[in-house]
Amino acid sequence: MDPFTFKDVTIIFSKEDWEYLDISQRELYREVMLENYSNLVSVGLSVSKPELVTCLEQNKEPWILNIEEAECREPGKVEGNNGLCIK
Repeated sequence: MDPFTFKDVTIIFSKEDWEYLDISQRELYREVMLENYSNLVSVGLSVSKPELVTCLEQNKEPWILNIEEAECREPGKVEGNNGLCIK
């Protein structure tokens, strides 16, 4: 069995889906994702910080333009032409 990773607990939103969330839901998402990452680090299961975590720590909105392509990439990575991490 593979070790548990951040991608196992990551939820990725498209821009459209992110806009449906109200402020309290977005804040809850940030809190949960950052807590999940922190818990994985504390037990030694996360080696590098995913870009999604960096976005959340900087209070930027993590969402992607092309959800289908993102499913082929490592979850938690929000980068390149198909991903945005915006203020």
